Amino acid sequence: VQLQASGGGLVQAGGSLRLSCAASRLTVGSYTVAWFRQAPGKEREFVAAFSWSGSYTNYADSLEGRFTISRDNAKNTVYLQMNSLKPEDTAVYYCAAGLSGAFSSNYYRGYQYRYWGQGTLVTVSS
Repeated sequence: VQLQASGGGLVQAGGSLRLSCAASRLTVGSYTVAWFRQAPGKEREFVAAFSWSGSYTNYADSLEGRFTISRDNAKNTVYLQMNSLKPEDTAVYYCAAGLSGAFSSNYYRGYQYRYWGQGTLVTVSS
C-alpha cells in the first residue's frame, strides 16, 4: 500500500492550496481517510477525516471551517482544500488511511491509522 501526498508549497497568508493523496493498492472508497499535520517543534495533530462510508467528515476545531476534505473514488485520491491560510498552518501534512475502531471515537487518533503517506510541506508566509 502506498499513499502519495503532494500539492504542498509556499503560499502567502490568505491564499489557498489543495493537497492530494493518491493511493495505490488501497481503495480510498473502502477506508476511512484522514489528514494530519506536524509543525516544526510540535507534535502531530489531527486535521480532517472522511469516513469510509462517505457519511461523516470531521475537522479540527482550530480550522474554523477553512479546510475541506474530499475524495474522488474514480481517481482513488483524497484531497484537502485549504483556504484562508495562516502562518500557523505551516506544517508537514500527512495523509492516512485504514482506521481501526469506530469512526466516531477514533478518527482523530493518529495511532489508529494503519497506512501513512510521506508528507508534503506547506509553508505560509506572513
